[in-house]
Amino acid sequence: MATRIDDEGMAEECSECGRETPHEVSIQLLTESRKEENAEFSREPYRVSTCRVCGTEQSVRMNNA
Repeated sequence: MATRIDDEGMAEECSECGRETPHEVSIQLLTESRKEENAEFSREPYRVSTCRVCGTEQSVRMNNA
């Protein structure tokens, strides 16, 4: 789980670095449908964390219902 390290980021386990490193964390709405007419109804929230050491990005869908 994430640990607050300072006002600029969170410390999380990085699969690439193999240790806990500072990460930038944000929430993004991503469109899942490839059909243009349904795109506005297929946006889902994702938690996106980016390692500030190596740049590895991980996205996790927030509502896995």
